[in-house]
Amino acid sequence: MHAASAPSISTLSELRASGWRSRSVKDELRANFTRALALGGDLFPGIMGYDDTVLPEVANAILAGHDMLFLGEKGQGKSRLMRLLPRFLDEWLPYLDVPGCPVHEDPERPITSAGRRMLAEQGDSTRIAWWHRDERYAERLAPGTKFADVIGEIDPAKLISGTSMSAEDALHFGLIPRQHRGIFAMNELPDLDELVQVGLFNILEERDVQIRGYPVRFDLDVLVLFSANPSTYNRSGKVIPQLKDRIGSTVVTHYPRERELGIAIMQQESGLDLGGEFPVLVPPFMEEVVEEISRVARKSRYVDHASGVSARFSIANFRTMIANARRRGIMLGERPSVPRISDLAHLRASAVGKLELDLMGSHQMTEQQAIDAIVAEAVANVFAEYVDAHGLGDIADVFAQGVRIEVGDMLPSAHYERILTSVPAAWTKAFEVNASVDPAVRASCVEFVLAGLWATERISRTEKHGRVSYEVRGL
Repeated sequence: MHAASAPSISTLSELRASGWRSRSVKDELRANFTRALALGGDLFPGIMGYDDTVLPEVANAILAGHDMLFLGEKGQGKSRLMRLLPRFLDEWLPYLDVPGCPVHEDPERPITSAGRRMLAEQGDSTRIAWWHRDERYAERLAPGTKFADVIGEIDPAKLISGTSMSAEDALHFGLIPRQHRGIFAMNELPDLDELVQVGLFNILEERDVQIRGYPVRFDLDVLVLFSANPSTYNRSGKVIPQLKDRIGSTVVTHYPRERELGIAIMQQESGLDLGGEFPVLVPPFMEEVVEEISRVARKSRYVDHASGVSARFSIANFRTMIANARRRGIMLGERPSVPRISDLAHLRASAVGKLELDLMGSHQMTEQQAIDAIVAEAVANVFAEYVDAHGLGDIADVFAQGVRIEVGDMLPSAHYERILTSVPAAWTKAFEVNASVDPAVRASCVEFVLAGLWATERISRTEKHGRVSYEVRGL
C-alpha cells in the first residue's frame, strides 16, 4: 500500500486532457533529478563518504542518459546506490490497462500487438491504470540467472493452444520486458551466462528482444544498471567486449577513506538501540578498534584481496560486541554495560563468511589464528594513537615482578577495581583514556590498555578457559 493514492484519471481522454506527455524513462529520470539537484538537499540519503567521488559520477550518468555499471568490491554500497535511483522517477506512471498483458504500455506508444490493438479499438475511452515508482525497479543476482528469467521464453501452453512459435503471443516475457518504462539492475555481471550477456547486449544496442532465434522487435524503454567486482569484471572472458562497450558510464566505488567515516557508517547501519532496560555505553576507543579491524583486514596478507572486506564486516562485528556486552549486563545486573576487548573474542561468529581468508603457502595459520592476528594489529594501531595522546607508554612499569592481571568478558566490573589495588597506576592511566568514574567504563579502559601493551609486545598474555592473564614479559 503506497502512502499516496494513485491519480483518479482512468481513461486516455482524461489523461490527455490533464496535460500528461509521454517521455522515456531516462528523460523522466533526468528531468526529476535536475529539479532535485537545483533544489539542493540530500539526493542520496544514507550514502556517506561519496560526496566528492562517486555521487558526482552518478549525477553525470543520469544527466547524460547513460546505462551504468557500479564497479567496486563487496560492501561498498553499489546495490544501495542502484536502489536509490527510482526516487527520481515520477511517483505514478500511467499505462494502458491491457488485460493479461505483463507490459506496462505507454498510452501513446504501445509496443505489444495487444496494446496496439486495444488502443486502435477503444481510442480515447481506453482504460488507464497507474504504476508506482517503487514497483518500477527490478533487481536480479547474476549467478544462476537464465535467459528466460530476464529476457523471456516460448510458452509451451500457448503452443499447445495453436499459437505459432514465431508469434509474439507465444512468448512468456522475462524481467526486462516486464520492466519496460522502468529500471532493471543486474548484480555481479561477470557471473552472468554468456548467452544472457548477448541478450542484454541486444537490449542495450537495439532495445529489442530475440528469443530462440526469433527476432521480436520491441522498442523497449528501460534503464539498465549493473554491478561488478573489479577482480572479475577486468578478467578476460568474463564479460563480452560488446556488452562492456555499450555501458554508458562506469561508476567506481571505494571503502571509507577515514576511520571516522567508517565508524559513522557502522553506527548508522547497525541500527542498534543502545538504551532500554539494559543499556550499553560504547567508549570511543572500542568503536575505533572495531572499524580498525576491517581496515587492517583489507590490507592483511591473510585475506584474499580479490573479494574485499565489506562494510558489513564492521557492522556485524559491532553488533556482536554490543550483544556480548549486553549479555554480560543482563547476567551481572550491570547498567550500563560497557564493551571490552575481551568481548572481541566472540567476533569469529560474525567474521566467518565475511572474510575470504588466504591461509595457503607460508602462512600456515588456522582461521581463528588469522582473525586473532588481525584483531591484535587493530588494537595495536589504535593503542599507539592513545599512547601519543595520553602518555601511556610507561604503563608497563607499574607491573611488579610476579603480578598477574586476569580479565574476561563475564567478569564483573568490580573485579577490575579489586585486582588493580596492587597496581593503582594502571587504574589511574585507564582514567586518562576515558575520564569516567563508572566502574564498567574503567574496566573497559583497563582491558584496552592491557591488550594494547600486549599487542605492542610490552607484556605477555596467556589464555585459559576463556580467561586472559597479563604479566610482565619474560618474568
